Amino acid sequence: MNPNFPTPQEIQTFSPEMLAARLTGIPGTLGEKLGVVITHANPQRVLATLPVEGNRQPAGRLHGGASIALAEELASVGSWLNLDVTTQVAVGVDINATHVRGVTSGTVQAEATLAYQGRSVMVWNIVLRDERGKETCLARCTCQVIKR
Repeated sequence: MNPNFPTPQEIQTFSPEMLAARLTGIPGTLGEKLGVVITHANPQRVLATLPVEGNRQPAGRLHGGASIALAEELASVGSWLNLDVTTQVAVGVDINATHVRGVTSGTVQAEATLAYQGRSVMVWNIVLRDERGKETCLARCTCQVIKR
C-alpha cells in the first residue's frame, strides 16, 4: 500500500480538505505528472483541478486523454475512500467520455459523484468545467473492487 494514502481511520476522521491534501501529488502517479490537485474528497464526491498548460494536444487544446485520465483518477480515489485500503483496492475497468467544449488555457475543474456502489463495483459520474463553469467533458467510470 502507498504510504501516502490515508489509512481507514484517517478516511473516517479527516475533513474533506485534509483528505484532499493527503491525496494530491502522490509520487509516481499519473495525477502527479498531469498536475491534478484534489481540493475536496469524501466517499461520495471528489473535486479537483487540472492545468491546461502541459496537457495540450498538438492543436493547442486540452488533450482529451488528459481529461479522461483526470476522470479516472477521481473515480479511483473516490472508490478507495469507500474501501478498507489495507485489504482492497479499486481499479478502473470501464470509462467513457464525451468532450463537449474545447479548452485552450487556464484550468479545468472536475467533480466526481458516486452514482452506484455495490460490493464489487462502483460507478462514478464525472463532469469537467472550464473557468467560466461551462461543461467541457462528461464522463462515466466504473471501478472494480479487488483484494490486494
